[in-house]
Amino acid sequence: MSAKPQKTYTATAALLASLLWLPISLHAQGPAADSTAILRSAVYNHPVVDSQGMVVTQNAIASKVGAQILASGGNAVDAAVATGFALAVALPRAGNIGGGGFMLVYLSEQNQTIAIDYREKAPAAAHRDLYLDANDEIIPDDSRFTHRAAGVPGTVAGLHHALINYGTMAWTDVVAPAIELAKAGIIVSSDLADNLTRAKRRLGKNQASLKKFYKDNESNYQVGDLFQQPDLAQTLERISAEGPKGFYTGRTAELIVADMQAHDGLITIDDLANYQAIEREPVHGNYRGHEIVSMPPPSSGGIHIIQMLNVLENFDLNATGYGSALYINRMAEVMKYAYADRSVHLGDPDFYEVPQEWLLNKTYAKEIAGKIVAGKATPSNEILPGKPDNYESPDTTHFSIMDSKGNAVANTYTLNFSYGSGITIPGTGMLLNNEMDDFSSKPGVANAFGLLGDTANEIQPQKRPLSSMTPTFVFKDGKPWFVTGSPGGSRIISAVLQQIVNVIDFGMNSADSAAQPRIHHQWQPDRLQLEPGFSPDTIHLLEAMGYDVQSVSRTWGAVQNIVSHNGMFFGGADPRRADAGALGPDGLECLNNTVACRLP
Repeated sequence: MSAKPQKTYTATAALLASLLWLPISLHAQGPAADSTAILRSAVYNHPVVDSQGMVVTQNAIASKVGAQILASGGNAVDAAVATGFALAVALPRAGNIGGGGFMLVYLSEQNQTIAIDYREKAPAAAHRDLYLDANDEIIPDDSRFTHRAAGVPGTVAGLHHALINYGTMAWTDVVAPAIELAKAGIIVSSDLADNLTRAKRRLGKNQASLKKFYKDNESNYQVGDLFQQPDLAQTLERISAEGPKGFYTGRTAELIVADMQAHDGLITIDDLANYQAIEREPVHGNYRGHEIVSMPPPSSGGIHIIQMLNVLENFDLNATGYGSALYINRMAEVMKYAYADRSVHLGDPDFYEVPQEWLLNKTYAKEIAGKIVAGKATPSNEILPGKPDNYESPDTTHFSIMDSKGNAVANTYTLNFSYGSGITIPGTGMLLNNEMDDFSSKPGVANAFGLLGDTANEIQPQKRPLSSMTPTFVFKDGKPWFVTGSPGGSRIISAVLQQIVNVIDFGMNSADSAAQPRIHHQWQPDRLQLEPGFSPDTIHLLEAMGYDVQSVSRTWGAVQNIVSHNGMFFGGADPRRADAGALGPDGLECLNNTVACRLP
């Protein structure tokens, strides 16, 4: 689409003045209304409520940036782009300009959903056997912690594409908050301090990362310290002034390529200059009267979310009882079949003919449902990927945004691992992704998340690696009703599936749904993972069914949920992440103590 005129908002200066003030309470609500009755019901977790829109992210600073954009007159896309850049500063382990991702945009006036693919691409020098030695064996960590692990970043191109085509504000205005945050600094939270301390062994191996993330190239940041990122501020200033050219050409590109050449990396000037974000047709399904719209390949999430919902529609989940052993049995078996199909049938559709129609067909779903026996775990070695007829990562981050005009954005982007490869490009303040590990380096050999792949996801030049990122809309009565997504590597798909089931089958609000303990089964390895929160009795029943139950000590994912109802927005930020926050324009007034807030 051609660029359209943009409005320039003079409110930017006022916006920046308050960005560094982190609210004490992230749960201030806007004006009460009839639709807030859910907050007075007997629930454990209450959503944040707002009448003018909602921004839900993994980091409250970024949520505030997005809410300020909505308050200044911007739409959901404007807020999403500003939020994406703010996360690159405030959430360095996942927010990024050196990675890539997927964005779903719903435009109310056009009644249209757009899927923007800004996933990283393999450099032109990449090839199928890139990470194999002379004996055809995987070279340990070559696709994970080296310069050769990086795909060509897509975030800057993707965010620019979204704003120019679907936003209303000027590019410089939406990048400005992130520049100010990087220059002035952010106050180190307990979450950031702890995370950097735990990551020091890996980040400390790269001199530029050591300089960026540790005081005097050595000391850990403490809670309350000021964390400034001057190199990143300069990189963002070039992006602000020149758009994508300020990243994919010129000084920033030169710094990236120089570091690549010094460390046997693959990305070249041409790789950067030739990168483009593209639009794809979203995948569509329906579940119990709701339309499901999600990301198409090279995301595997959208197809398999709908595939699993198609199977689950054959069962009365509500009758099994939420969290019961039989409920978990149903969910786990459905997951197994979907992840088995993922291992063979999913890849970049520009390079591989994905059997999408067959995978989404409800007849195929009924075949799977017929194989599932209540109260029995089918061994994974007895589950094979389906055979169609003829046919045509763990630290990612997601944010969800809705505005008062009915527009919505679901965006998931990543560096792959926490802090990506751990490598910072000197002079840029930018971490490198290690997305090349999301390719299948060798058929039948699992990647870092234990996922198996085949030729559909083999490495090829300019190809985008398969992803689990699953930004998703649920429509009710033709309008976006529920917006969700999550980080979590291979567990993203199962986390998003459970959010949809929670709100549709069990009537949970956005916050309660986010807080529930989760299950995960990805076919191989053949084990059922349970977050803390399930009773020993339930676990014993599952073991008796034949499951190898692994009760994990740490939670996973960070879903960011919004439900829209009767002109109100209900935001549920995942409590698994300490710095997460939901906030809307009404809430900004409450936080600044300029009005008396009416709480439900």
